[in-house]
Amino acid sequence: MNRATQAFYYGPYGGRFVPEMFGPALRELDAAWRKYRKDPVFRKDLNNLLHNYAGRPTPLLKADRFAELIGCNNVFLKLEGLAHTGAHKINNALGQALLAKMMGKTRIVAETGAGQHGVASAAAAARLGLHCTVFMGEVDMRRQYPNVYNMRRMGAEVIAVQEGSRTLKDAVSAALKYWAGNLQDTHYLLGSALGPHPYPRIVRELQSVIGREVRRQLGVYGFSAPQLLLACVGGGSNALGLFSPFLPDPDVRCVGVEAGGSGPEQGRNAIRFGGNGRTGIAQGFKSVFLQDQYGNLAATHSVSAGLDYAGVSPELAWLKERGRVQFCSADDRSALAAYDTLSRSEGIIPALESSHAVAAALAMAGTLHPDTVMVINISGRGDKDIFITAPHFEEKAWKDYLLSEAAREGRNE
Repeated sequence: MNRATQAFYYGPYGGRFVPEMFGPALRELDAAWRKYRKDPVFRKDLNNLLHNYAGRPTPLLKADRFAELIGCNNVFLKLEGLAHTGAHKINNALGQALLAKMMGKTRIVAETGAGQHGVASAAAAARLGLHCTVFMGEVDMRRQYPNVYNMRRMGAEVIAVQEGSRTLKDAVSAALKYWAGNLQDTHYLLGSALGPHPYPRIVRELQSVIGREVRRQLGVYGFSAPQLLLACVGGGSNALGLFSPFLPDPDVRCVGVEAGGSGPEQGRNAIRFGGNGRTGIAQGFKSVFLQDQYGNLAATHSVSAGLDYAGVSPELAWLKERGRVQFCSADDRSALAAYDTLSRSEGIIPALESSHAVAAALAMAGTLHPDTVMVINISGRGDKDIFITAPHFEEKAWKDYLLSEAAREGRNE
């Protein structure tokens, strides 16, 4: 492996495993990112968008009532759900959309699972005057309809993916196929820190604003650094966004929380580490994937659409192998309970993705020193999950509401 190719990798993971038709577009993107990432005009425009459009910096809240529940005095919540569009995804979407515009592209294509990346991409495209097409699995469209509605209102074309499991992995494949036919004028706005080089580096760097803000904000509370960081892990963008500025500090423990789903059997969860995951190559990169006996991406399950994915960031795979980042999992039941607990204790309704990180914190109750400084990345807010959470917590009231709405619409016809 020569020096240039080595830059594509994190240890043995990463790379660029794509048909040659994608080569020129990826090389163009790599060159543009290296040119603009420190360009004063690009940085000024991006910082302006992050501050005046996305609403950064997002707050770092000292969660005293939640802290009492786990016996830890210094629990902080990084409230990415208060960023415009309701999640951390806007950080990356704005950066890539601005880069696409500087490259002369007029269209973006994106994939989405929970819909937050799709909403962020649609918003960034609308703000910057780009056409936006979003691919979303048919299953995810049903369980995340509010986000589908919001994407369409902002002018995005949302295309239902009906192949395979009709979830995130199939949306990624469909987006790549679309991009292959529209390389000249279209940028693929990939939503997580995975895919072929240079996407993992671009997304990680754009999301690292989260961790950089945390370091500054902790200083206001009198702490120079955290001791424990918690973040959910689907592809890995919100986790790396929080972790990456602290990775050089060995005293900061980083814990990623995967989706334990409905059980340990293959197909019922999305646990890549400590589960059935093994090294493979898929969708343009080498990492740890859940695979069937033939090496195809296996079916996954999570109550949270954004964690329902068979692969994971190649950088996180390498950090796990090195022992720098630890991983655990939270199942559907624990995530729903954590969603309820944080809502009641702090008045913050987290996304079901983020609820997995909250569940991990609750599982640590009684095991941590009382003075541990913990930061949990609340990567999104839970508005989008109402079609999942309402039937769980208020089944009868929810059904009655839907039936009454259906009856009212019928009377109006």
